[in-house]
Amino acid sequence: MTGNEIEPQFFDSFDGTRIAWRELGEGRPVVLIHGYFSDAKTNWLRYGHAAAVAAKGFRVIMPDLRGHGDSAKPHDPASYPADALMRDGLALVEHLRLTDYDLGGYSLGARTTVRMLVNGATPKRVVLSGMGLAGIVATAGRGGYFRNVLTNLGTFERGSREWLTEAFLKTTKGDPQALLRVLDTFVDTPRAALETITQQVLVAAGDEDDDNGSAQDLAEALPGGRYVEVPGNHMSAVTKAELGQAIADFLAR
Repeated sequence: MTGNEIEPQFFDSFDGTRIAWRELGEGRPVVLIHGYFSDAKTNWLRYGHAAAVAAKGFRVIMPDLRGHGDSAKPHDPASYPADALMRDGLALVEHLRLTDYDLGGYSLGARTTVRMLVNGATPKRVVLSGMGLAGIVATAGRGGYFRNVLTNLGTFERGSREWLTEAFLKTTKGDPQALLRVLDTFVDTPRAALETITQQVLVAAGDEDDDNGSAQDLAEALPGGRYVEVPGNHMSAVTKAELGQAIADFLAR
């Protein structure tokens, strides 16, 4: 099932910003958060990952981050305070009255998941995909790369990494101004805070994905971390069935 067949639902977050989410399947709730420049449809629905998880008896809940997808895309800097994405995630959990649930994300969604965990979220199991240790403890590096892309659109050499990133932005019809503001919400998580995350955590990343540092190092920094390799780099791993299968298998254990 593609995202086009699932109508979004909406709620007002902690500051009144309208946040969209989609659902697929029935059963145990799992919240899955997409990556930067992406949205729920692209990240979870298009390539069948949500369907693979739903097939194992899950109610898959997929928000669009603020500044992305069908959620509000304000341009006002005041709409992007530090940790806004984390606060949106906690607000969604509260809005849906989830108590016994699982939580995960890809790339920025994984980072948002970590921020939620160290700010009081209590899922039973956790999925961090497309994320390495550096992308959690030192967000400025990755943020700087995207800031460069967003402020120099149309100038990159065809086929370059930046050009490919811009091409992805076009496919998701991203709003460059809103996305630039999203970078202001990034907050580093100290290694010591990672040691307080006691849940079983699947750390899944492409075998050629080092965009956010080492996923293996991230798994080792978490008491309950378990590293699983899937094929691909940061952009391509999310298009492969192995990612959704790894997530579904882990959650169904």
